[in-house]
Amino acid sequence: MNRQEIIETYRKNPHIPVLIIGAGVNGIGTFRDLALQGIHVLLIDKGDFCSGASAASSHMVHGGLRYLENGEFRLVREAVQERNLLIQNAPHYVKPLPTTIPIFKWFSGLLNAPLKFFGLINHPSERGAVVIKLGLILYDIYSRQGVVPKHSFAFRKQSLTGFPSLPPNIICTATYFDAAMSSPERLCLEMLLDAEAVNPLAKAINYVRVERASTDSLTLSDQLSGEQFTVKPNIVINATGAWIDFTNQVMKRQTHFMGGTKGSHLVLNHPKLRQALGDHEFFFENKDGRIVLIFPLMDKVLVGTSDLPIHDPEEARCTEAEIDYFLEMIKVVFPYIPVDRSHIVFQFSGVRPLPATNASTPGQISRDHSIQVIEPGEGVDFPIFCLIGGKWTSFRAFSEQVTDAVLDKLGFTRKRSTNDLPIGGGHNYPQSTEAVDRWLQTYHHKTGLFLERSRLLFERYGTRAEELARFSGKDDQPLTHKPDYTRNEVTFLAQKEKVVHLDDLILRRTLIAMLGELTTGLLYELAEVVGKALGWSASMKQAEIERTLHILADRHGVIIAR
Repeated sequence: MNRQEIIETYRKNPHIPVLIIGAGVNGIGTFRDLALQGIHVLLIDKGDFCSGASAASSHMVHGGLRYLENGEFRLVREAVQERNLLIQNAPHYVKPLPTTIPIFKWFSGLLNAPLKFFGLINHPSERGAVVIKLGLILYDIYSRQGVVPKHSFAFRKQSLTGFPSLPPNIICTATYFDAAMSSPERLCLEMLLDAEAVNPLAKAINYVRVERASTDSLTLSDQLSGEQFTVKPNIVINATGAWIDFTNQVMKRQTHFMGGTKGSHLVLNHPKLRQALGDHEFFFENKDGRIVLIFPLMDKVLVGTSDLPIHDPEEARCTEAEIDYFLEMIKVVFPYIPVDRSHIVFQFSGVRPLPATNASTPGQISRDHSIQVIEPGEGVDFPIFCLIGGKWTSFRAFSEQVTDAVLDKLGFTRKRSTNDLPIGGGHNYPQSTEAVDRWLQTYHHKTGLFLERSRLLFERYGTRAEELARFSGKDDQPLTHKPDYTRNEVTFLAQKEKVVHLDDLILRRTLIAMLGELTTGLLYELAEVVGKALGWSASMKQAEIERTLHILADRHGVIIAR
């Protein structure tokens, strides 16, 4: 069913057990879990899927080493377990990542850490080697499943041999393992497609907004046509993140649950800096006590992140002050590698869905998750489950918690766990280099694709590459302005992955914009291919180009000539 058919279905029969508002990772994770239980569920978002905070991720899947200092042992244990599950269930997008901490002092923070743990102080203090060592020992205990290696320390000489661009005043480095997530947006989308495939009663529509509420129903607006339709849910799940209070207000509820903070990032095209990182992320404490990162993203470098209070999530943009902060921050670890604004190819900003709190600094706000249930009353007959907080890594556990609460409310029991459930192209994923080679050989013989092309698609989509190859056929043609993509590949993404706008493809179905690969010629070529796939007129194609150019300039600092 396409989006219009789904909308027409609800025009004829508006009754639905569960409506999820908000298609970020928590909303999509809950949608998938409910679908697996056979529940009739509709997921909507006023924008594209995974286009809010979930798309503004640092691309890390991590247990939260620094949360140990706040005494959040349960959160760290859960997040480490979920990190390991993601490595296993989504191996095409989530891979172990060596993470290196440059250390400049031996004993700094030794007293600060326990005082902070007991809540006696809240100001930052530089963490020295002893404190970091103790934290990593505990972190390894939580990681004892063996999915990733244990941590290691290297003294100054060895550290500078491995990373000669580090400053000579380091005393040592510590390296531990978390995981890298190449494309949060694709991971979300594949979970959504899996959910729809397993349950015909599970439907997801992007670009649909909640307009108003009445006693037993919500009026929804299709942002493409402007037409409205009504649904009558038994339960509403508000998974709109930083927008939760705004969404509740539309549903006649005044709440003050949220107190999110803005996190911004830069993507740099800087071969020398990328080479200096090797395969490692650098994770360290900046001079102001903020934990920051320099991350290898394909052949580019991702730098982040800020942690600033913000009142209106619609205003989240990476500011000039934040850019200055990031550029200065890089000098702490790589003082001899000049980096300036000319290296920036992309920037992005999102708002963490954190709970309202009186914490004195944003870093002290817990990243744990909870459900706030607004019971029926005051003119609205359905309960609203509000999903507060959480972090990308632990979405599956949070979704499971929400699903169990909803099932209990509906009078159902769980049929299936998501614990060991592969995601999208992680299904039947080969587990060794030899197994990958065998898979590619089989794939090559089935499809007739060259091995080089087969490997590229496998790296891009995991085992979904086989479905894409069947769709593309043997007469496919490479794009003129980006030959590693083909016309039928783009058509597949447009038709099979719920693309509505051109920017959906450029920003979320691919990494083209984020990696700074978009040119004027490529933009127009993609508009032509997507327009043909979706039946756009010449005026619609031009409108989509203008829309994309505006979004790139306004939200991502990317200026492309018309």
